[in-house]
Amino acid sequence: MLRDLTLVAPEVRERLVVRFGPEVLAWCDELPTLVGELAVRWGLDVVEAGGGGTSRVFRCLRRDHGSFVWLKLTPDTGIAAEEAEALQAWAGTPSVVRLLAQDLAAGALLLESVEPGVPVKQLAWRLPDVAALLRDLRASSPVRGQRTVLRPLSHRIDFLFDLTDRRLAASEASGLLDSMVLDRARALALELADSGPVGLVHGDLHPANVLSGPGHRMVAIDPRPAWGDPDFDAVDWVLEGVADLAQLEQRIEQLATLVPGQSPDRVLGWCRATSVLNAVPRICARRDDAETRFLMNLARG
Repeated sequence: MLRDLTLVAPEVRERLVVRFGPEVLAWCDELPTLVGELAVRWGLDVVEAGGGGTSRVFRCLRRDHGSFVWLKLTPDTGIAAEEAEALQAWAGTPSVVRLLAQDLAAGALLLESVEPGVPVKQLAWRLPDVAALLRDLRASSPVRGQRTVLRPLSHRIDFLFDLTDRRLAASEASGLLDSMVLDRARALALELADSGPVGLVHGDLHPANVLSGPGHRMVAIDPRPAWGDPDFDAVDWVLEGVADLAQLEQRIEQLATLVPGQSPDRVLGWCRATSVLNAVPRICARRDDAETRFLMNLARG
């Protein structure tokens, strides 16, 4: 049963190879053994498997008191170390999933189970709830210290644009977007990343990476953390479902009144700089709706 749950399916292997290269296949082969060893050490019964583009996750039952937890493993131990540092820094807020244990050499994190745990993307979320999440992330953000594995936000920006370049190049839709638009957007994003306040940034704070927690509180998971401008984390929330500039500016202003320290001008700048990152997957899927057109117009300036 355990081996069946922990075997990495061919389609998952393909995704991991795209992200990490062919050497990740050896990690996939060794994963059932690693999960078994961690399950014994941490007293877990594995009941469900899943995962995203950089990790495999397993829903587990803790034998000591019968609660559910998530075991998360990644072939890149640096990703695990970065996530662990951020979760430890945010340990004082209930708006971020709690880290229970770690084995960074194995790229393994043991995380609490957020209940009810429905992704906010599937719910009708409200801007005041988003504001509460952003306030908690800012309030609990530590000052950047000397001993940190986290990199500047500019590193995250370069990664996102490199990934978008590769996605577009591999798509038959590559001719639908002038490369100058991407280059200009990257330059603007890097300029923003190198200016402004510096705090702990989640780095991937979109509605699919936020779960409904106790009392309808939003709980963030899966950070791709960095040191940089906290306003970066607001972008996906103000852009979601927006199809014109007036609506975007209104939502930015509303959110800024609820989040002390947030700059409407910088959030709008981040939207202009990164809207192309949201537009490209839609272009590759041949979507031609009002939201996609607005994202592209925003990117073109």
